[in-house]
Amino acid sequence: MAAKSVRRRARSPRPAEDATDRGILGQADRRRTGVRTGNVVINVVLGAALVVTGLLPLLWLAKSAITPTQDTLTMPMRIFPNGVAWSNVTRAWNDVHIQDFFWNTIWMAAGEWAVQMIVATTAGFALAVLRPRYGRVLTALVLATLFVPAVVLLVPLYLTVLHPPLIGHSLINTFWAVWLPAGASAFNVLLVMRFFESIPREIFEAARTDGAGNFRLFWSVVLPMSKPILGVVSIFAINAAWADFLWPNLVLMDIGIQPLSVRLPQIQSSTDLGVYLASLTIASLIPVAIFLVFQRTFLSGAGLGGAVKG
Repeated sequence: MAAKSVRRRARSPRPAEDATDRGILGQADRRRTGVRTGNVVINVVLGAALVVTGLLPLLWLAKSAITPTQDTLTMPMRIFPNGVAWSNVTRAWNDVHIQDFFWNTIWMAAGEWAVQMIVATTAGFALAVLRPRYGRVLTALVLATLFVPAVVLLVPLYLTVLHPPLIGHSLINTFWAVWLPAGASAFNVLLVMRFFESIPREIFEAARTDGAGNFRLFWSVVLPMSKPILGVVSIFAINAAWADFLWPNLVLMDIGIQPLSVRLPQIQSSTDLGVYLASLTIASLIPVAIFLVFQRTFLSGAGLGGAVKG
């Protein structure tokens, strides 16, 4: 019996080795010099390709924003062959009045973000936490709207904004015409609802035992535990608002309130190339800054750690 047990121990691999051997490269392969060198080379090449693909267009745009127009046309890939032209940025900010459209875009994106967050969090809370009697039917209806092409809704949505019910006057040439339709995002509602469903219901029951009502449960328990999904929705909402062209172009016909996504294509033909590229660089600053602010929340997967442990 002792000999058999010794043989079984000898045959059974250690857990660490067994977990390692399940990968593409086993532990023995990783010790080989050729395999290890090839693995490093492949990782470096793939990493460099990803960096070039993702960052090169942005870096080229930033470089061209402060490069003289003639150098950009004749030597687009050269790095400042005849010096730096900081006047492109100054002219874009002052002469083209890019700052006005810049603040219009910020105001429009902030309103769309606020409306989408309010609708997504409250609807997700109602469907996932409160669970009304007809919650599954409502979820199915919200999901069904994802299969409707957005272009089909342009005409009825425009007529609704032109003659909104209960208001009595048109919302055309106001930011409300952009803010309110942005809240009807079924994707965000379903995304937040699925995250709320992953929260253990024992936490809700404990909060209700302590006397928390629906609003207290929503504001003090659910939202603090939902920072990862709120960061994801924020990035999606702001980037979508920043890049939206068709709908703002239809409802914001007044130049004084147009965002960058609408105004920049209109001034392209009448603006110097260097100044136009500087304007595009300024327009791309906010999305990059938003991602840098929310990247930790966006990539975090430990949104429930502290709550579940508590």
